[in-house]
Amino acid sequence: MSHLPVLPILIPLLAGALILLVERRGVMAQRIVAWIAMATLLLAAALLLVRADQGTLLVYLLGDWPARLGIALMVDRVNALMVMTTALLATASLLYACAGWDRRALHFHALFQLLLAGLNGAFLTGDLFNLFVFFEVLLIASYGLMLSGGRGLRMRAGLHYVVFNIMASTLFLIALGLLYGLTGTLNMAEMALRIGAADPADLALIRAASAILVVVFCSKAALLPLYLWLPETYSRAPAAVVALFTVMTKVGVYAVLRVYSLVFVFAGDATADWVWAWLLPAGMLTLVMASLGALAGRTLRGTVAYLVIASAATLFIAFALRTPAAVGAGLYYLVHSTFVTAALFLIVDLIRRQRGAIADRLESAAPMGSATLLGLLLLIGAVSVAGLPPLSGFVGKLALLGAVPAEHTWAVWSVILVTSLMTLVALSRVGSQVFWRAEPLPRDRPAPTPPRRLEVAAAMVLLGYGVLLTVAAAPAMRYVQSAGEQILAPETYIEQVRNTPPKLRKPSP
Repeated sequence: MSHLPVLPILIPLLAGALILLVERRGVMAQRIVAWIAMATLLLAAALLLVRADQGTLLVYLLGDWPARLGIALMVDRVNALMVMTTALLATASLLYACAGWDRRALHFHALFQLLLAGLNGAFLTGDLFNLFVFFEVLLIASYGLMLSGGRGLRMRAGLHYVVFNIMASTLFLIALGLLYGLTGTLNMAEMALRIGAADPADLALIRAASAILVVVFCSKAALLPLYLWLPETYSRAPAAVVALFTVMTKVGVYAVLRVYSLVFVFAGDATADWVWAWLLPAGMLTLVMASLGALAGRTLRGTVAYLVIASAATLFIAFALRTPAAVGAGLYYLVHSTFVTAALFLIVDLIRRQRGAIADRLESAAPMGSATLLGLLLLIGAVSVAGLPPLSGFVGKLALLGAVPAEHTWAVWSVILVTSLMTLVALSRVGSQVFWRAEPLPRDRPAPTPPRRLEVAAAMVLLGYGVLLTVAAAPAMRYVQSAGEQILAPETYIEQVRNTPPKLRKPSP
């Protein structure tokens, strides 16, 4: 049995434990361990992506127990892409933190690695209970990163974030209890078959459990009306942390795609169909509201936070269309939006520190340091996130518009094009207020300290990912289209999981 599928979880877990042991040796020792772990994780993610691109479904049985009894990890094109995206994003976030912020946050590097383990585990797990477990792992780590060194408004936003997620986790457990009581399993492949053969008298409770799960996942992904926690939380989080948080909303979107394309797809009463039918208008409405939020933003970080919500809403629209082309375009857009919104968070943090007392408030007449460099970075990020050619945002939105079925063309095209214009106007307002109307720095006032090179490099790395997605659009689109076809064909997934025997044990009759 290849141990490759477990490495993206095991590497950061071991690194986090080792970092706790070397913390007394200073931040440099922690950085060395963190970067060794990051390089190893990138290599494992790349190998996993190559294996998945061969069309092979990898099943890893932890403890060498059969999937229906033990813990199974499953790798296909979709979750291999998610693991690679997380590793690339974490590299830039860690680079930004190593410019000095990691010295001010207690246990930063250990919590950072624990968050990576939770993210990768949530993407790779093959059963619902361990999806809950990995959700809790990443959330506990995110609580520490959010609240470490915080006070005032940041502490208040962090406590709201904690309470909201604890409530969502409670609902998750209730849904799991219902499903386990009705099906006798929490392995997703096994559960799909048992729900398909369930007693008609149990279907009402199965529908109730599926409804609770969609509420939980949509709360993680910040879908209307469960998005109110995100703008304030992301506006107050440290830049290096919130850059990594941009992929956390995608965990909720991924969970919806995985669970409702697999677990409930064989239900006789079309239990999954009502979810997709509801998610399409909900995604469009969320996209409109998030774009209005960006237009009305009063701070730089608040504006970008609404763009994170808009990106998740776009993904719900793509996945709710339920065609391989639309899902593939959505996966491409997922990778693009994760990188570009993370880059914008880093850029606006650099801008905030160059504006003195005005900070990130959208007010004009503030002297601006390093305006040329930061203005150029903001321009590239704005062009990409608004979906203008020639960058990856344009490629992703064009592919999505081209994949919309005829019956949804008018509604989806109208919403996406209008909200893209609203995003462009919102970011044009940011550029005008911050750069165009900025007053010259008075001669008697010392110039702000220029951004550190590592911080600028981290933002440039994230923008560079978007440029690479544009240059390599053809192979990237080929991969995501194959991924869309694969995830919408659950029969192969189920057969592979159920027919993978333990290597050291004889399968029980």
